[in-house]
Amino acid sequence: MEPTRLDGKSVVVTGAGGGIGRAISVELASAGARGLLLVGRDQAMLEASAEVVRAAGSDARTHVADVASSEDVRGYVAAGASAYGGIDVLVNNAGIEGVVSALVDYPEDEFDRVMATNARGTFLGLKHVLPGMIEQGSGSVINLGSIASRRGLPGTSAYIASKHAMLGLSRAAAAEVARHGVRVNCICVGVVDTRMLRSLAEQIGPDDPEGTLRSIERFTPSLRLGTPEEVAAVVRFLASDASSYVNSANWEVDGAGLNTMGGLWS
Repeated sequence: MEPTRLDGKSVVVTGAGGGIGRAISVELASAGARGLLLVGRDQAMLEASAEVVRAAGSDARTHVADVASSEDVRGYVAAGASAYGGIDVLVNNAGIEGVVSALVDYPEDEFDRVMATNARGTFLGLKHVLPGMIEQGSGSVINLGSIASRRGLPGTSAYIASKHAMLGLSRAAAAEVARHGVRVNCICVGVVDTRMLRSLAEQIGPDDPEGTLRSIERFTPSLRLGTPEEVAAVVRFLASDASSYVNSANWEVDGAGLNTMGGLWS
């Protein structure tokens, strides 16, 4: 059997309504996952993702939730466990970019909003899914971090702080649960062609967002943007038993990194 198959495994993906979340969901369905619970805020987008997941061969159910709400997170974990008899894989993908602004001018309420979704949402996902995985003696959690998990970029202090927190949470959780057969890894995603990147490009260069995207491409050693499907392929490996001895890792999916982008903000 192909080593990254997920036959018999149940999966929860947050932020599954579009972009990277949808690509991950389809990839894991294509790998043979028996069922996926797709979590997000927009029911219509979740249903669109569910359709393509079913077309890829897996059962798909949707669950509207705010990942920053402990009650909502408990709800989606319970829904996934009830639907599939347990959760084998959790992909913490939900995230927001916030505004582009110098730190000294950054709105405090916006900082709190970004941290709530990205950092608190990851914490709550881990907090509520890990007990079930520990009890069953197996499980894989993949947290979608960023190049922002490992470096600073101007104008995005809340996003940078939240993504650093996601990497730290991944490492702390892995150290606690590894002895129970549970793995927690983080993928640090580079510049990928998604709604989020295009939103940042519009904020950085409102007069020419497409030109700004092209400039961002030139700052990558690979000279191109990544695709959601390229991220999804790595998630599949980390979700599968092929990565059974990979734990507390930081997987960089970034096309060889990113050169300084400070000039884009000036």
